[in-house]
Amino acid sequence: MPELPEVETTRRGIAPYLEGQRVTRVIVRDRRLRWPIPEDLDVRLSGQKIVSVERRAKYLLINAEVGTLISHLGMSGNLRLVEVGLAPLKHEHVDIELESGLALRYTDPRRFGAMLWSLAPLQHELLLRLGPEPLTDLFDGERLFQLSRRKVMAIKPFIMDNAVVVGVGNIYATEALFAAGIDPRREAGSISRGRYVKLAIEIKRILAMAIECGGTTLRDFIGGDGQPGYFQQELFVYGRGGELCKVCGTTLREIRLGQRASVFCPRCQS
Repeated sequence: MPELPEVETTRRGIAPYLEGQRVTRVIVRDRRLRWPIPEDLDVRLSGQKIVSVERRAKYLLINAEVGTLISHLGMSGNLRLVEVGLAPLKHEHVDIELESGLALRYTDPRRFGAMLWSLAPLQHELLLRLGPEPLTDLFDGERLFQLSRRKVMAIKPFIMDNAVVVGVGNIYATEALFAAGIDPRREAGSISRGRYVKLAIEIKRILAMAIECGGTTLRDFIGGDGQPGYFQQELFVYGRGGELCKVCGTTLREIRLGQRASVFCPRCQS
């Protein structure tokens, strides 16, 4: 699944080509996504100028003069720019055609993404209760420490909770916990303030580095410019169960936490 850095990479890739452009037509070939694409999306969006392209958690917000298109890439979706009129391939469900002669094309083989319309996107039920963005001052170790008190759940699913902080998905939670030296199985409430300060710093550092690398290439992810991300080359533990730790040489262990694969180093993480 595309995580926050992949979504931010997509935003950065498509924003310069969308902002300031007027939509000439919206073509919907298949409305059957996680939630059906609105029947009147073409009527609502066509003729409007795109004001900005923003991101909230893993949602892209394509802000028009009146209203916002909320897009989620789901498990395997991507957005890329193509020439208007380019013949669609299988699973290419939506084209948003622009005056420039380019079209924003949405592809989603599993159809688990979303394209929804809202006049108040930040009040939409999908976004309303989200926690702070991890790369802002609203997120820090003190927040993690205070929210974790008396929590018996494991630290990894705790930091992956979108009510705690958004966008720390499986890949980046795994890597941040390794960098902070914390066993992903430890109870969230048992971790000290100082270690949470370190963990928050590592979450910010790793997410920022992943964004600069263009995300992580896993299965289907393609950035808005059609290019893959390269953060996978920087992974220390994710997807490396049974291999040797790059730091100490210990065999990395793979377990299941919250129905997700989790890899850690028994020596470096305690």
